[in-house]
Amino acid sequence: MVVSLACLPSYSYSEVIYGQTKNDAQDSLTWVMTNVLPQQTGLKVGTVVYQYTTVKKTEDDMIVYVQNENAQGDGYIFRDAEDWSGIPGNSINKVISVNQIPIEFWGDGSIEIEGDGKVVDPNVVYTYQYDTCFDPQSSPECPGYKFPIPDIPQVEIVDPLDDQFIQDEIDRKMTMRDEDEEENDRERMESKESDDEEEVDIEQILGIVDRSLQSAQDTAMHSQLQTMNNFSQVYFIELPETKYEETLVLEDNDLPRNRRNLRLMQSQQLLHDQIVKSQYNLGK
Repeated sequence: MVVSLACLPSYSYSEVIYGQTKNDAQDSLTWVMTNVLPQQTGLKVGTVVYQYTTVKKTEDDMIVYVQNENAQGDGYIFRDAEDWSGIPGNSINKVISVNQIPIEFWGDGSIEIEGDGKVVDPNVVYTYQYDTCFDPQSSPECPGYKFPIPDIPQVEIVDPLDDQFIQDEIDRKMTMRDEDEEENDRERMESKESDDEEEVDIEQILGIVDRSLQSAQDTAMHSQLQTMNNFSQVYFIELPETKYEETLVLEDNDLPRNRRNLRLMQSQQLLHDQIVKSQYNLGK
């Protein structure tokens, strides 16, 4: 339990807390200081107060140590010894100033007995003090407090091409694309070969058809020539010399003029002359 002895403001929004520990040796002759002192930054121990009673024979040698180990090195940060040799057992009560030793130096404490005898009813108490604003950043109300700058994590720019998984996937895609292109090229080549075969087949078929047509044409021409030869043979057969007398006799050798036709021709001539003259009149 922490008991506040006084609260004195040293400056605005800051105060110094004074306190003392409980009896740290009531359960054992050893104790852990991190369980004894408040773990406050800037805490300092001012005094060690202890008391105990020795039980011994007068003639026996006995030395009792109240001590704390040095947490920052070897030895002890605090050690007080009482020599009970040659004297009867008795009680002791002492207050020892330790001149404000910071908390980080205080190691585990203990009561050590050297010689014959024992210690009963031990009581060890530490007095301390600390400034609530010893660390200005402990509270926004402390003088000198600075609002912390947010810790903005640095963004690491990662090239996705550096990722092995992505690179493997890209390689796989490229391989698939190359295989597809090879397959397409193979299909085009096969298609071209098939087309060439079809062209060859068509050419062969057309050649057969041409030969068939030529043969048919030759056959037809041969038949035509054969027929003409037959006609020639018939045409050049000599006709018998036969004289056919004229049977039509014209009674009048003088044909009459067609006056109607004459008038028609004169009318056409006049119309032609008018058309020609009208063209010249339009040009003037």
